[in-house]
Amino acid sequence: MRILFVASEGLPFSKTGGLADVIEALPKTLSACGHDVAVLLPRYRKTPATGLVLARLSIPIGDSTRHPCILDGTVVNGVQYLFLDDPEYFDRDSLYGTAQGDYPDNAERFAEFSRAAIEVASHVWKPDVIHCHDWQGGLVPVLLRTYHDDNPELQELPVVLTIHNVGYQGVFPRESMQRAGLPEELFGMNGLEFYDQVSYLKGGLLFADALTTVSPKYAQEIQTSEYGHGLEGVVRSRAGRLTGILNGADYSTWNPEHDKLIAAHYSARDISGKRTCKKDLLDIFGLPIGNLDRPIAGIVSRFVDQKGFDLIEEIADELIEEEMVIMALGTGDAKHERKLRDLARRFPARMAVKIAYDAVLAHKIEAGADLFLMPSRYEPCGLNQIYSLRYGTVPVVRATGGLDDTIEQYNAASGTGTGFKFQEYKGQALLKAVKECLAVFQDKTAWKRLQLNGMAKDYSWNASVAEYGRLYLSVREARIRKAAGASN
Repeated sequence: MRILFVASEGLPFSKTGGLADVIEALPKTLSACGHDVAVLLPRYRKTPATGLVLARLSIPIGDSTRHPCILDGTVVNGVQYLFLDDPEYFDRDSLYGTAQGDYPDNAERFAEFSRAAIEVASHVWKPDVIHCHDWQGGLVPVLLRTYHDDNPELQELPVVLTIHNVGYQGVFPRESMQRAGLPEELFGMNGLEFYDQVSYLKGGLLFADALTTVSPKYAQEIQTSEYGHGLEGVVRSRAGRLTGILNGADYSTWNPEHDKLIAAHYSARDISGKRTCKKDLLDIFGLPIGNLDRPIAGIVSRFVDQKGFDLIEEIADELIEEEMVIMALGTGDAKHERKLRDLARRFPARMAVKIAYDAVLAHKIEAGADLFLMPSRYEPCGLNQIYSLRYGTVPVVRATGGLDDTIEQYNAASGTGTGFKFQEYKGQALLKAVKECLAVFQDKTAWKRLQLNGMAKDYSWNASVAEYGRLYLSVREARIRKAAGASN
């Protein structure tokens, strides 16, 4: 089957979060399983391209017509990459905005991107299924089922939309309808209207042939007011089209047996190299070697409220009192960056923070840390807890979304389980889970068993790819039947 992915970011070309990891790993695995896969991405600053595919598109945006082009981004791991090239829209310092906020023209930028995706599917790389991701691709099914619904070829083309995080919805002022070149009739309860604004994600939820999200638990959660961010009613109305398919880990990249970015290789057969990685991590952060026998807690994350940093900041003093060392890597909200820096200044021997996106250091933290903190308020899937398991780094997580699906609470009596979970979103609940973890850390035999339990888990993409394959076939057959019925 031919599958065209439409996403706003994807490794090895662009990344702000876990979406980029998925857009690298899932197409690669689908290709390895015999599918023909292409990925359309915006061409951001410094993104290389190898040739011109479509020289001049004509895309209505507001009162004008824009003329971007489609570039060949070469084949990587059996996957054809294509880029929408419009320097005015995408040749910028960052993907979606600056520290001051989102770019004010994001509605127009990603309306153009969605329209370009349909042109690619029509004239450049004709798929059997389009697989869109998040609000940035949300207009693809909307436009396909409205603007292009009289095109016989496109009538048979289904769209799958994956919700990676329903908290990001592509919400814009009502006047953005005109700026994005969208007809006014799409503004309504059964269209893009969302509390008198416009939501691209809502449009995608309503018009896509099938919806997926990135874990079974999250598929349930986004149908509730606590996690649905105002779209829970729309999601519930489409629950029959919604499937939770767990994201996988790319073990060709995330595996301590052959990870080229860490100080020493190790495996479940011989875990001794992890101590070398721990020493390397202390050296990199400039912390005393005397911490080598203390438990090191790693954090690799966006520093935002969703990720539970208010809880970490609330109990940081108590964590340090537990003889822990904390090492955090990431970027995010200024308030959290400031608080973490302040903590590092207060505890210079026991806490270190690097405000950056650093792929190499992320691997070193997974390898060198003893435990990994992910106390998220909500977490659609999460990947770092999965990476942590393979690296023998014990996750301490809140029982939400994919964190709950992938981490099994450790049972001291039976020696089963892979990490520690807490339910209530409170600092003291996190502290209790950390203390439970540290108690096991003191028992080296039990700790090694816990590490090996996690390292034995297989969260590769293989099972998920099989689910996607069945879904693609199902929506393709349903769309062909529907198109045939419409023509009779």
